[in-house]
Amino acid sequence: MSSPLADRLRPQSLDDMVGQRHLLEKDKPLRKIIESGKIPNLIFYGPSGVGKTTLASYIAKSTNRTFKKLNGTTASTSDIKDIFQSLDTFEGINGILLYLDEIQYLNKKQQQTLLEYIENGKITLIASTTENPYFYVYNAILSRSTVFEFKAVDKDEVKRAVLRAFRVISDEMQKEIKVSNKAVEHISTACGGDVRKALNAVELSVLSADDDGEKLTITDETVFDLTQRSANRYNRDGDEHYDIVSAYQKSMRGSDPDAAIYYLARLLDAGDLMSACRRLLVCACEDVGLAYPQIMPIVKSCVDIALQVGLPEARLPLADAVIMVSLAPKSNSGHDAINAAMQDLKMGKSGPIPRQLQNMHFDGEDNPNKGQNYIYPHDYPNHYTYQQYLPDILKDTRYYEFGDNKTEQAFKAYWDKIK
Repeated sequence: MSSPLADRLRPQSLDDMVGQRHLLEKDKPLRKIIESGKIPNLIFYGPSGVGKTTLASYIAKSTNRTFKKLNGTTASTSDIKDIFQSLDTFEGINGILLYLDEIQYLNKKQQQTLLEYIENGKITLIASTTENPYFYVYNAILSRSTVFEFKAVDKDEVKRAVLRAFRVISDEMQKEIKVSNKAVEHISTACGGDVRKALNAVELSVLSADDDGEKLTITDETVFDLTQRSANRYNRDGDEHYDIVSAYQKSMRGSDPDAAIYYLARLLDAGDLMSACRRLLVCACEDVGLAYPQIMPIVKSCVDIALQVGLPEARLPLADAVIMVSLAPKSNSGHDAINAAMQDLKMGKSGPIPRQLQNMHFDGEDNPNKGQNYIYPHDYPNHYTYQQYLPDILKDTRYYEFGDNKTEQAFKAYWDKIK
């Protein structure tokens, strides 16, 4: 077992591929492209361990091209030029398929050096990235490539790979491997859709197994210990971060406390206390808002406690606050009002502040309208009287509309009465 298990299990056909059925089922576009033998430049986008490298290797073998592989985290410009130079050698006769892993780490100049050879067809590029290629890949390369999104592999597909891995190791070692279905299910679930993680767990389980000379016995406890922290995909600067915090706030906004607590747990498990706190505060103001304005200081207090005590205890006040925000009545009337006002400013709708509101205490001799003419509301019944507050260009504009919740309707009833 000198080479990694994932390499020893490389599929021999597209039907052997684990996952990505949306791309590789019969009659799907990517499968048709591969089977045609005419491979264009491709970009595979998706999380790690879901088959991007495996599929690129298969394509290289099926098209009889020389397969070259570079990793964007370590590749230099000279490494790229070395591949170009090999085009004039024997190995470049049938063309070269360059698999460029983590292309997002190449700088713009390095990506530009690829263009000439991509355009003339001497090199077919298959690039992979765990980040959104439309943000990280040079536009000229994107325009010459087709992007396919790879997804996390579902549990049943991972299980296929796990069972096959145990069979292959058993054949290699000439020993029976005893492992419970419960342990297989746990490996298949705990990898978080990352087949490579699942296969690593299989190898580690075998290495940790009880060996009586004839068979290997893998206990459930061993499997649980090896996989207890493998499932949570998270990268604070990557798509996983933005996906999780987005799901976190949207779950609170959608009044689903169970989902909101789950995403809070994922943030805290990754140690991202600040994102958990920030989005919670935003949600209290943006999504609960005036429907229950008292929630804002309560959530702020919970966040203050969380930041003061730190993890792991911070989970307690944050859980309370997340559940409260999820179950509270919702209103985005404040959110809509400020956005509408900001939009008017962007469109140039501003003007002089009405004279009666200006901070003016002296009129020159040339001013025919003496006095500021400000009306003091407290001098009138109910502490209210009409006067113009907005600039003339925006006179009578309404930004705020009362929400249909109990609190804002009570405000509306009060103002309807006194106005």
